[in-house]
Amino acid sequence: MNRSWAAILVAGLMGIGLLSACASDTATTSAATTTEITVFAASSLKGPFTQLADTFQQQHPGVIVRLNVAGSTDLLAQLGQGAPADVFAPADLPTMKRAEADDLVAAPIRRYASNTMSVAVPPDNPAGIKGFADLAASDVTVVVCAPVVPCGAATQRVEQRSGITLTPASEESAVADVLAKVASGEADAGVVYVTDVTAADGAVTGVPIAASSNAVNVYSIAVAADSGQAALADEFVALVTGSTGREVMADAGFAEA
Repeated sequence: MNRSWAAILVAGLMGIGLLSACASDTATTSAATTTEITVFAASSLKGPFTQLADTFQQQHPGVIVRLNVAGSTDLLAQLGQGAPADVFAPADLPTMKRAEADDLVAAPIRRYASNTMSVAVPPDNPAGIKGFADLAASDVTVVVCAPVVPCGAATQRVEQRSGITLTPASEESAVADVLAKVASGEADAGVVYVTDVTAADGAVTGVPIAASSNAVNVYSIAVAADSGQAALADEFVALVTGSTGREVMADAGFAEA
């Protein structure tokens, strides 16, 4: 091999080495710049918040949104125990106020949607439920949310306003659990949010509750007080409360706050 070809070969090998080093550096930099934010969201928000999390990730390359979806009371307990979170979005104002009183969220607290209650029954409605009053029949198996959960507190308000007292077979810690028992046929009926019936996509049928007896829950959202990504968390809150968020929430059946 003559010297000129040897020089070319050496230069080529050096170039490959440099490219490999650059690729390695790029991969390292990419991994280092990946950021996560954790959003604590009430069970009834799973659908729209999943969509909004995808939108946020598209708008913020390198950012991953982790959703922790559960009953609002469980989420509040997790926050109080020091679970890492960046955004808190419960299903009612009293839960948010408790978080604020315990210094678990930072101001401002923004209201952005509301929800009402509905009776959910299996698609074939075996118990022939026609209204909320039918849930009080002794031969009807009813499941509701526990009173400490926002959907349970709302159910109690419906009972008080209608003058009808229920004797539930079980009290669940999240509205998703009520919906699951009705969809599986384990219960004849359950009291859930209107939006849960919509999101069930035919797995249950909704029986309306009269407006005069119904209860309204207002949804609010705030940055967690101990967020390690407060700026990004605030941007996520802005997405939820802005025009995009309002459109997504409306499509899911939520009303204005």
